[in-house]
Amino acid sequence: MQITQLRNATLLLEFTSAEGRPVGLLVDPMLAPRGSLPALRYLGSGRQRNPIVELPEGTDALLQRVTHALITHCQRGHFDHLDSAGKRFLRERQIPVVCMPRDAGYLAQRGLVVLPLSGPERQPFALGGHITPIACVHGRGWIARFMEHGHGYVLELPGEPSVYLAGDTLLTTAVRDCLARLRPDVAVLPAGGARFDVGAEILMDAADMAEAAALTPGTLVVNHLQALDHCPTTRDAVRALAQQGGWAHRVWVPEDGERRAFAPPAQHATQGCY
Repeated sequence: MQITQLRNATLLLEFTSAEGRPVGLLVDPMLAPRGSLPALRYLGSGRQRNPIVELPEGTDALLQRVTHALITHCQRGHFDHLDSAGKRFLRERQIPVVCMPRDAGYLAQRGLVVLPLSGPERQPFALGGHITPIACVHGRGWIARFMEHGHGYVLELPGEPSVYLAGDTLLTTAVRDCLARLRPDVAVLPAGGARFDVGAEILMDAADMAEAAALTPGTLVVNHLQALDHCPTTRDAVRALAQQGGWAHRVWVPEDGERRAFAPPAQHATQGCY
């Protein structure tokens, strides 16, 4: 299995399907050019139009390998997980899109080919193995009323490491349980510490990565960093905390465009991913 970080929450997961076919699973495509989307902060000097960085060099070639897409959440203006450019890409290429039932009608109305899951329970995955949705909490209190909470997913694929794609969430009881009980080999977690001008954080931050590392022996892949104006956490902050906490050998904080291979479970060996 290979994971390529594109930008923010957008990544490409590549593996072989149960039928032996290569799969390129595009997660939460935000494909817009730099500065073409609205700011998510309205006060202070940190306000910028989004995304604040371009897609990495080589993105067009990577997108040629996409065969399917996976969406964690996409309504209520969450363009950082599916923007107009992402919808256009999926629609024009008729890429099958895996999603939760709540999002199926929304995506179908926009001309996308939809593969809705049956619900929140563990179930067979269209590409082989099983998929388990894990509920997200994308903010608490009054701010939560305006958020689309969505779901992350645990993928259990034949002959591949298990992968937890957390989606946009705080470090909740459900997320802790997923890490501690299901013990995914790889957990892709958002650490941007996102917040608006008012209200509390709506996303995990660097400190939450330390707690996550204590819950699971697997590798943490940390993203949702340095691409949006309301996400203050930096890659260096996560790396520094990992060094201080002694879990740097189990964390990968990829730069945009960086790719890494992950071995099947039987071949796992302790290695530095930092």
